[in-house]
Amino acid sequence: MSESSVKFESLNDDIVDVQEAPRYSCSLAGAYASTLGVYGAVPILHSGGGCGVAQLFGQFYTAGECAPGVQGGTGTPCTSLVEQHVIFGAEDRLQKLIRSTTELMDGSLYVVITGCVPALIGDDVDAVVRRFKVETKSRIPIVYVNAPGFSGNTYHGYDLFFNSVIDQYLVPLKKKRNTINIFGVIPFQHVFWKGDLEIIRDTFAKIGVHANIIFTEFDGPEKLKKIPAAELNVVLNPWVGHSIATRLEEKFGTPYVTFPSVPVGPKQTTSLLETVADKLGISQEKVKKVVDAEERKAYRNVEYFGDALIIGMPHSYTAVVGDSATVISITKYIATEVGYLPDITIITDKPPEEKRPDILRELSENIDCVIKPEVFFETDSHKIRQLLKGRSYLVLLASSLEKWITDEFNDALHLSVSFPINDRMIIDHSYAGYRGGITLMEDIITKFTGPL
Repeated sequence: MSESSVKFESLNDDIVDVQEAPRYSCSLAGAYASTLGVYGAVPILHSGGGCGVAQLFGQFYTAGECAPGVQGGTGTPCTSLVEQHVIFGAEDRLQKLIRSTTELMDGSLYVVITGCVPALIGDDVDAVVRRFKVETKSRIPIVYVNAPGFSGNTYHGYDLFFNSVIDQYLVPLKKKRNTINIFGVIPFQHVFWKGDLEIIRDTFAKIGVHANIIFTEFDGPEKLKKIPAAELNVVLNPWVGHSIATRLEEKFGTPYVTFPSVPVGPKQTTSLLETVADKLGISQEKVKKVVDAEERKAYRNVEYFGDALIIGMPHSYTAVVGDSATVISITKYIATEVGYLPDITIITDKPPEEKRPDILRELSENIDCVIKPEVFFETDSHKIRQLLKGRSYLVLLASSLEKWITDEFNDALHLSVSFPINDRMIIDHSYAGYRGGITLMEDIITKFTGPL
């Protein structure tokens, strides 16, 4: 492991924190995207007008060219703060916007998200929301998320959203047997979120486990309400969502288990199913029956791309660039199950220092390959380009930011697999589950295959 040691030349040596095109947005963006991922929730932005519109281009369109839905982008209610509000405050303006939004926009949950300006001038958003609840006798469900952009990045905003929901919206429920919640998959930021979550839900259903995926479901606010009823919380990320699971354990006594990523391919998927089944006390015989059938089908289909792989680009050195969860799942699959050789991995989501040893362990000890990747933690796109130069890989699995400069990287085959992606549309495309690895290899091999 290493932090990037690439030299970065700046016209002003005093500017040390400038980054070129980091692979995430701000806390507000994470809370905003999470709200839009809950079908039936209406975001209300208490911020400058540009904060919401900027996410339309910087967070949503770059997530596989996806629109944010009718409540997103230019359709999102916003206080659109200007200079006078910085001086005199904007609590009254927010109160009026909440009233008009609940009258004009149909929703089952309203989420007030505060940006940088209210945090800096000290608007008491909590008091505004409480007054509205008193006025409406709590008939209209509403929560607020304090998510000033300077407080963190998109991943932090995701955690802020759920922790606000836990504190303001959820109440204790009786535990429901074999029910789990899925956390750690951030809408839009994890570009394959829609397809991945549905595959995870359907895969768990095969062993008799009901997975509450919350996002993509038509009754999203109701799915949020059912979170306390789960027997177990499952976090599919090496660091994002851990604070959510901890808060739920403290408030509702729900235990949790963490898995480093959304699983890609049979080995990772089987490991996830067996881990969760063991925690829930599901019989090994039942799980084994499902696993055997799924693995048999998946490995049978692998045979179909065998010739193209071996004749075209066998045992290729590969570079992977993306958030820690994506890098872990894809690197483990291509190295352990395909036979590609991991040359370098660059992790772009700025995980906390205390979580990095676990991430490194996943990319070393838990990869069944003689070749181990050199791992870097880097968020600056210029430095990432420098790290990718002068290496021997033939396959580059990264973001679309790397697509247009592959001539600098040995003309490596490039496929966009991590945020931002603006060179392909991703709706319910997915690399998750038993057959997700096959889909990944279809996408890779399509880039170079021809008449055999």
